[in-house]
Amino acid sequence: MADTVGHTVIHTRRRRSIRAAADAFGGPRTGTRHPLVAAAMVLPMAILLTITFGGWEAVVTQASSVAGMLGR
Repeated sequence: MADTVGHTVIHTRRRRSIRAAADAFGGPRTGTRHPLVAAAMVLPMAILLTITFGGWEAVVTQASSVAGMLGR
């Protein structure tokens, strides 16, 4: 007969620790976030990375390409 008791105990402890970590950080949230809130969360980091790594020219190039495809 296989030794499954030890295996089950390890998985139970792992699940408990994952749940405890999720609860410590506010737990899993359900529902949707407003798009403006999501943009407000992402834009500061995106701007910082763009400035840090000098990707501003790539952003301008992509934006002008999209504008050209849209006919503006």
